[in-house]
Amino acid sequence: MKRSFIILVSVILSSTLLLLNSCKKVLEEKPHSFLSPNNFYQNEEDAKTAINGVYSELYSWNMYLQPIWNLTVLDDDHVSGADWYLGTSGAGNPQGYWGIDGPWVGCYTMISRANTVLENVILIQENIDEEIKNRILGEAYFLRGWAYFQLVQLYGEVPLRLQSLSANPEANVPKAKVMEVYEAIIEDFKQAEVLLLPKSHEKSGESGRVNREVAKSFLAKTYLTIASGSLPPVNITVRGGTTNSQQAYVKKVVAGLEGVDSQTYFELARDKALEVIESEEYKLVPDLKDLWSAAYRNKDEHMWMLQSLSGTTFVNQIHSYFSATSYFGRGAVWFTNNHYMDYTPNDKRILDVVAHNYVSNTGARYFYPSWEAAQYKVVNGLTYNNNGGTDDRAYVIKYADVAEPLVSNSDAYFPLLRYAEVLLIYAEAANEASSAPTARAYEYLNEVYNRATTQDAPAGMNKEQFRSFVLAERAREFVLEGIRRYDLIRWGIYLEVMNSIGMGQNNISKIRVQRNLLLPIPVSEINSNKAIKDNNFGW
Repeated sequence: MKRSFIILVSVILSSTLLLLNSCKKVLEEKPHSFLSPNNFYQNEEDAKTAINGVYSELYSWNMYLQPIWNLTVLDDDHVSGADWYLGTSGAGNPQGYWGIDGPWVGCYTMISRANTVLENVILIQENIDEEIKNRILGEAYFLRGWAYFQLVQLYGEVPLRLQSLSANPEANVPKAKVMEVYEAIIEDFKQAEVLLLPKSHEKSGESGRVNREVAKSFLAKTYLTIASGSLPPVNITVRGGTTNSQQAYVKKVVAGLEGVDSQTYFELARDKALEVIESEEYKLVPDLKDLWSAAYRNKDEHMWMLQSLSGTTFVNQIHSYFSATSYFGRGAVWFTNNHYMDYTPNDKRILDVVAHNYVSNTGARYFYPSWEAAQYKVVNGLTYNNNGGTDDRAYVIKYADVAEPLVSNSDAYFPLLRYAEVLLIYAEAANEASSAPTARAYEYLNEVYNRATTQDAPAGMNKEQFRSFVLAERAREFVLEGIRRYDLIRWGIYLEVMNSIGMGQNNISKIRVQRNLLLPIPVSEINSNKAIKDNNFGW
């Protein structure tokens, strides 16, 4: 990690907080609320400051300080936790959560700023390195595309604003069709992959910036999302329900993707993921404990991470909520006992990534799980406790290695993209693009699965079995990383999987209705943007 990028973005974040707190109607944001083109954009340093201002919104109270992961990570079949925290968005009632409007406001703030960067950095002709200039433009295209990728998945049809208000002052912008939004996302990611530099290039930028491989990976992820969402009804099996057994489902086409040629997009996803793999810019971290250590931040497998720096405003609350030892005593979020059962006994993702023995900030010692007391109750002469009920909490170590574990805001890093996902994108897409799993699909699936289990995935699976196995493997690999909810929705099985559980562990409701497929558009946006005639279904 290079401190210069963190410090510079932190300065930009601090300088814009007052402006952001007063910005409730994002599509009506005035040009002067960011950086005025009339007295800025003179040289390379101005351009860098401007693009850092786009990144800075990731660290705001609209986005990753809490709201975006509260509204996504907490809402899937495998998450459990304290009812005081999961009782709103984690229980199908996102409107009860104070940060409900955060992702909308945050993403459109990023889009507004990115538009300003794109329109003005291109005009800088002197005192700027051409490769740096192109990189900054590529970052702006990527961040705008990324913001729209979040919006379309969370809200469906959304307004497309691809110009700043200075260039196009019309504030009343209608919702674009889902596929129109995806087409804009694809175009932005394509522009980004051309303009950005490879990771290994000396001018690719400090840690925390996106590069060419990140753009390619998100382009592959976008193709995969469209492909799986538009795929006509097929069978897929998911472990769950009240009996935690294998449940067969028939997928539904995601609204807005009807009639799309899913085969073409699976092929595009496969080929784009392969470009990243064959670039050899990234590799898996062999030891899963190392993967989640502070020493491995931004290295090898971590393609894009939310950066943090202890002792500054450049922090977040992920550690406090997700870690065993926490500001709260113990964390408020863990994964379910049923999901724990979906790992093989030798899987390092439960042996090494789950906190089996830990001490709360009150000094109490606990172990997990209660049914493995012979292994975890007494360790190195110390006795740990588990009441067999509310103490059965599968905490992960993913966000635990922080400088100050007992404070509410810490320097936890959040993985926005890991190379393991690129491998599994290829495996899933290659399987769907063929009549049966290919050798290469097995190869890249096994890279991930073998690291965790020291064995290969079952040989001889048919297309449906491989599809189901990859979905389950994504759940095991990325638990509590904000991916599972999107996977269930893009496969058109979210409602069925959630409702098959009913009331989940710790009495957290998993019952969902159709309106839970999308978040509500903020009321302030409905009131101010006259071109939006109604809210999403059920809200």
